[in-house]
Amino acid sequence: MRFASPARRALGALLLAMAVGAVHAKVAAPRAVTPRGPLAADEANTVEIFRKWSPSVVYITTLDKVLNLWTLDVREVPRGTGSGFVWDDQGHVVTNFHVIAGARAAQVRLSDQRSFAAELVGVSPENDLAVLRIKVPERKPEPLLLGSSRDLLVGQRVVAIGNPFGLDHTLTTGVISALDRSIDGEGGAIHHLIQTDAAINPGNSGGPLLDSAGRLIGVNTAIYSPSGASAGIGFAVPADKVNRVVPELIAYGQYRPPSMGITVLDRVSVAVIRQLGIKGALILEVAPGSPAERAGLKGSRLVRAGSIVPGDVIQSLDGKPVEGSSDLDKLLDGRNAGERVTLGVWREGATRQVTVTLAPGGR
Repeated sequence: MRFASPARRALGALLLAMAVGAVHAKVAAPRAVTPRGPLAADEANTVEIFRKWSPSVVYITTLDKVLNLWTLDVREVPRGTGSGFVWDDQGHVVTNFHVIAGARAAQVRLSDQRSFAAELVGVSPENDLAVLRIKVPERKPEPLLLGSSRDLLVGQRVVAIGNPFGLDHTLTTGVISALDRSIDGEGGAIHHLIQTDAAINPGNSGGPLLDSAGRLIGVNTAIYSPSGASAGIGFAVPADKVNRVVPELIAYGQYRPPSMGITVLDRVSVAVIRQLGIKGALILEVAPGSPAERAGLKGSRLVRAGSIVPGDVIQSLDGKPVEGSSDLDKLLDGRNAGERVTLGVWREGATRQVTVTLAPGGR
C-alpha cells in the first residue's frame, strides 16, 4: 500500500475546501428582492402625516440650577424631558404644565437639532397646559393645523408624535377609545379628555394627537399604567379646550375660567343638603357685583357656630344634573365668558329656573 506524501495530502485538502466553499458560496448568494408595490392608502397617509408635521413637534428639556458647595459655582443640569409643538408663527410652543412644573429654565430643540432657550409665557395647571416662547430667527417650523374635538367619534384613527424616553420624533398610531374622560391632574380634576390606545410613554407628554387629516385634535397628557409604560390607555386634552386656554395664556399669562361669582364647598354643603333631603351644590357665598348676584342667587347665612341658614342649591345646569361642586366644574368647563347658562335652583322648598351670564375669572 502506498501512502500519499504530506504535500499531496495538503494539496488534496485544499482542493476539497475550495470545492466545498464554492458550493457554499453558491448557496449563500443573496436572494432576489420581490417588488413591494405601492403602500396601502392608510399607510401612505400616516407616512405623509409624519413627514409633513413631525418638524412642528419639539423636544423639551427642563433645567434646574445646582450649587457646587466646594466652588460655589451655579450650573444648570437637566431636570426632565417632554414634548411640545409649534402653535403659531410667533414662536409660541404648547406643552403640558407638568412637563415644565418646578423647572428653573427650559430648552427647546427642533427637528433640525437647533436648540433655543425658552421663555415661560403662561400656565394653566387645572388644564395641564403651558405655553413657552422661543425666538427662531430663520427656518421657522410650521404651526400645526388645528382641528376640532367637538365632533370626534370613538373608533377614529389617530396619530401621536412625541419624544418617548428621549427618543426624538417617534410616531405611534391607534384609535379614539373613549371620550369625555376625567382624571386627576396636578391642578385638580381634568375633564372632557380624549382616551386613546395609541402608545403614549414618558416623554410623549405635551406632544400632539392628530387625526387622519393631520389636524391637532388633542395634547397628550397622561397614561394609565401600573408599570409606568404604555398599557394602551392614554389621555389627551381636547383641541377645543386647548383653543380656549392657549390664547388666554398668551394674552394674560393665565387662564380665567368662566365665572358665576359663587363659592361652593362640598365638605360644608353635603351635610346641609342631606338634612334637606335633596341633591345639589349648596351656594355658600355670592360675590358682590358678580353675575350670580345680578341673577338674584342667594348664599347661605351663618347664624351661630355650626348652624347655617341654607342658601340656594344648584341642582342642574342647562338641564344636566348637579350633585356637587365637581359636577358644576365639569359642566362649566368648556363654556366661555359671556355665555348664558340656565340653572335649576332649589330655594326654600321650591325649584326655579335662573339664567346667569358667565364672566371671566374664577368661580
